[in-house]
Amino acid sequence: MANAAPAQGHGWTPSRSAAGPYSPWFIIAIISIPTFMEVLDTSIANVSLEYIAGGLSISNDQATWVLTTYLLANAVVIPISGWLSDVIGRKRYFMISIALFTASSFLCGISPNLTTLIIARLLQGIGGGGLAPVEQSMLADTFPPEKRGMAFAAFAIVVVVGPVLGPTLGGFITEYSSWHWVFLINVPVGILAMFLVELFADEPKQVKADRAEKLKNGLRIDYIGVLLIALGLGFLEIVADRGERQDWFSSPLILTAAIISVIALVSLVVWELEHPDPVIDFRMLKNRNFAMVLVVMMMTGMVLFATTQLIPQMLQQVMGYSALDAGLAMTAGGVATLVAVPFAGRLTGKVDVRILIGGAFIIQALALWHMSHLNAEITFAQAAEARLISAAGLPFLFVPISAAAYIGLKQTQTAQASSLLNVFRNLGGTLGIATAQTLLAHQLQIHQSRLVEFAQPLNPNYNDWVSRTSGVLGGSGGDGSMTTMGVLYQTVQRQASMQAFLSVYHALMVIVLVVTPVVFLMRSGLGGKTPQGMGH
Repeated sequence: MANAAPAQGHGWTPSRSAAGPYSPWFIIAIISIPTFMEVLDTSIANVSLEYIAGGLSISNDQATWVLTTYLLANAVVIPISGWLSDVIGRKRYFMISIALFTASSFLCGISPNLTTLIIARLLQGIGGGGLAPVEQSMLADTFPPEKRGMAFAAFAIVVVVGPVLGPTLGGFITEYSSWHWVFLINVPVGILAMFLVELFADEPKQVKADRAEKLKNGLRIDYIGVLLIALGLGFLEIVADRGERQDWFSSPLILTAAIISVIALVSLVVWELEHPDPVIDFRMLKNRNFAMVLVVMMMTGMVLFATTQLIPQMLQQVMGYSALDAGLAMTAGGVATLVAVPFAGRLTGKVDVRILIGGAFIIQALALWHMSHLNAEITFAQAAEARLISAAGLPFLFVPISAAAYIGLKQTQTAQASSLLNVFRNLGGTLGIATAQTLLAHQLQIHQSRLVEFAQPLNPNYNDWVSRTSGVLGGSGGDGSMTTMGVLYQTVQRQASMQAFLSVYHALMVIVLVVTPVVFLMRSGLGGKTPQGMGH
């Protein structure tokens, strides 16, 4: 099985390919296993929080730190993973990440208390943070530009389908087994991945030579840069994840975290631009195309993660679905994504990526518009259809964005580019979830107040409803019994919740439409081909 031939005219050579003597597609299958495991883990634990809280005798709020600590560690490691892979060695760093993720997954599964579980989740986030960026870097180096569309289509299956299937798998495991297996399931998969990567993935001579060149004057660690990343992104994650629960900036914790995050991130940019060997190379943002790609990737992450959380949340809170049923309703979206991915891959090399991405954003806007017109009486099929429309367009966002990101960049910059792409995808997801939950809480109050205005004796419809409901429940009519008032309260809450979800979908639709014109500021033409006049 020969490696891919060099592309002509794009400045690409197979000297950094991870495929070695094997087929590049075989290598994709191998290196995607641990990445899929990690991406799945970002959402699989969400539906298990109540079970974890019960099993460890802790509150639901304490249980949310199981999610927050993982995201914190992930957020800090992802931006420095490109630098780490250059310094440690790409394959070696990938193997270390798999090993740490696998071992910490086992520790999570056997944790006897919250403290142990949180420590294990921190380690798991550190291990998982390096997987997706390194795989993406390997793909960019292994495939010539004109074939990257299909390569990133395969990667899209991992990154886009993982968060969709996570709640379904998590719900199934917790309902039919125990929450421990949400984490323990990673152990055999991780061991298999380590074996296959060690056996088949190549560390090419050019990558080793580049590493030797980087280290010839000794290892210079940008300690201040790493510290600023940890402070900036770590505290930003706390603000986004805990802000809505603690009433945002009225909370001293959230206000302090926000101030630290802003100061650290601004200082990080200034420091890294002046540093001779930065842990994050912000100079790459001088490439306007790459800078625009990052903005679009952040928006994609926002839509993907916000809708992935909102839809099952709506089904459980308004419709009374179990975690498993809510996850199954999302499965249609996963199937739609799988079907659409090959088409996105093929079109990426043949159609202007701006048209593909712009069209995909319009599909997302239409899907959100459709969701904003649902009601509390929708069927399971209608709920699945709503997710399907949105999910079918996601590959036409993710695949062209990933392919366009490396246009105009040197091959030695792929690790840094991959890290930044994943940072902005996760940052978009964090901001998307935080924005959606804040809007949801605000809109719930508004709609509940409006509905309560009509629930008073001067409203003839109210009196008629109380009379009829009391009769059905065996009451005497009039102002209604306590049971009747209880039913009324539940009805108002349910309708207010549904209206709040619809308002959030509408707000997300507006955000998508506002951001769509940014796509056309990109200078890339066909996926994988550099437009005339655009160099390194």
